[in-house]
Amino acid sequence: MSDPYELYVGIDWASTSHQICLVPPDGAQEVFAVAHSGAGLAALRERLQARGVSPERIAVAIEVPRGALVEALLAHGCHVYAINPKQLDRFRDRHTVAGAKDDRRDAFVAADALRTDRAAFRRLQPENPLVVQLRELSRLHGELVEEHGRLANRLREQLWRFYPQLLAVSPAADEEWLWEVLRVAPTPAAGRRLTVSALRALLARHRIRRLTAEAVSAALQEPALPVGPGTLAAASEHLALLLPRLRLVHEQRAQCERRLDRLMRELAAEPAGADPVEHRDVTILQSLPGAGKVVVATMLAEAAAALTERDYQTLRAQAGIAPVTRQSGKSRLVLMRRACNGRLRAAVFHWARNAIRFDAVARAHYERLRERHGYARALRGVADRLLHLALKLLVTGQLYDSHRRQRVAA
Repeated sequence: MSDPYELYVGIDWASTSHQICLVPPDGAQEVFAVAHSGAGLAALRERLQARGVSPERIAVAIEVPRGALVEALLAHGCHVYAINPKQLDRFRDRHTVAGAKDDRRDAFVAADALRTDRAAFRRLQPENPLVVQLRELSRLHGELVEEHGRLANRLREQLWRFYPQLLAVSPAADEEWLWEVLRVAPTPAAGRRLTVSALRALLARHRIRRLTAEAVSAALQEPALPVGPGTLAAASEHLALLLPRLRLVHEQRAQCERRLDRLMRELAAEPAGADPVEHRDVTILQSLPGAGKVVVATMLAEAAAALTERDYQTLRAQAGIAPVTRQSGKSRLVLMRRACNGRLRAAVFHWARNAIRFDAVARAHYERLRERHGYARALRGVADRLLHLALKLLVTGQLYDSHRRQRVAA
């Protein structure tokens, strides 16, 4: 079979400048560096054009599958392939037995490996702009959730230090109504002066129904902890600086979730193109049990290519669900997959955990697995079944029907 490419390009990605190696069929290599700047990337395109090869006949190998360099090459029309750095490290051993390594050599190894072992590389495609925005927002949402948890934990530690009465009614210290109580009553003495009517109005503003004003007032009337001189003033000052940050992160998290909702609605309403379908991917995924908006947004953002190609094996590997088998002679070990997309793994974990709460079939499957395995292994089994179900629905274009699934399972 004839080679579809006339020029192979290997790139060793760096933060300030990139090493480029051109490997044409005649073997006359050319190695040079380009700066990571608009002028540098423009010079790279001009250098490729000077070769007289049409862009679709140029194959580019790179380790980092994102960034301005990749986007510029895709916009130019080149075929860009990405490879895992661990795989490329093995290809380097072909060219040196002494373990020598430098950026110029790595660029050549990438180009030569793409020429001889293209199946080990993954072809990159231009992404939907909405998916790019969704990925950025879903990752930002994850960072905000982590930051919110850290700040709430710091607030809880300060309250445990001098104001534990409030933790009796809000153990996690992560609720807005509690922050307002601390704003108007930053010390135990001030808390005892709050009236029941003021607390009732405060709880009503925040739509808190699990607590009564009388219960909160009773907690505030509890005797305060005896603390040393200066402790109360120091802890109160700490809270005064901590609470605005916590409110800001909370507002940004809510804003990010609203923006995620809008983006997913835009994806669901996006024209299907020449091949009309009844339901879009986002609508089908949202119909699955336990798949909330954050889980669906993360899956669409982190596994866009696998979902588009309906590739179940790639999806379960990227999510860390597919096990790793190590067998040699009579020894055989099946281990949990560590090399995966961490964000996608977390999203699928939460999806499976919610599914066993809301879906009878998922719950029954989980209980069967728990008879033989631990919690984590059973949850991965549920996640694997859910991914298989999701891909089947995406292929057929159908929404999830819990009643039909229960009849089939029965």
